[in-house]
Amino acid sequence: MTARYNILFLCTGNSARSILAESIANLRGGNILRAWSAGSHPKGAVHPQALNLLRKLDMPTDGLRSKSWDEFTAPGAPRFDFIVTVCDNAANEVCPVWPGKPVTAHWGVPDPAAVEGTEAEVALAFADAFRAMERRINLFLSLPIASLDSLALEQRMAEIGKTADKPTLVR
Repeated sequence: MTARYNILFLCTGNSARSILAESIANLRGGNILRAWSAGSHPKGAVHPQALNLLRKLDMPTDGLRSKSWDEFTAPGAPRFDFIVTVCDNAANEVCPVWPGKPVTAHWGVPDPAAVEGTEAEVALAFADAFRAMERRINLFLSLPIASLDSLALEQRMAEIGKTADKPTLVR
C-alpha cells in the first residue's frame, strides 16, 4: 500500500496561485497526495479568474476558499508532510511552526492576480500560473517520495522550484 501525503501550498492572499496548486494536486495526486492551501493575509475570496480557469479545465473547485494559515495550526488540523510557498512574499515571512517537521520548499510563480490589462491578458497570466504549478506538481509526483529521506526530498523539491516556466508567447 502506498502512503498518502499531506501538502500545504502557501501564498500571501490565498486567492490565485495556491488555490490553483491545491486543485491541481488534489486531482493529479490521486491516492498519493491530499492538498490544502492557505495565506498569511488571505483576501477572503478566491479570484474569479482562478475559478473560471479551473472550471474551464474541468478541475475540482468544490471547497476552494481563501483562508488563513492559522486555520492549519489549530488543534485537529491536518499534519503536513510538505509545505510549499508559491509566492515570494510568503517565502520571506515568518511562517508558523508546523508540527512533525514537514519538508519545505519555495516554488515562486508570478502572481496572475496582480496583472492589469485586458481580460485576455489576465486570462493568459492565470493560464501561465496554472501551467507552472501543474508542471511542478507533476515533477513532484514523479519523485520516489517513500524512498527518499527528508534532506534528499528537500533538495529535489528545491530543484523543482527552479524549474523554468515557459509563459505563453502572446502578450
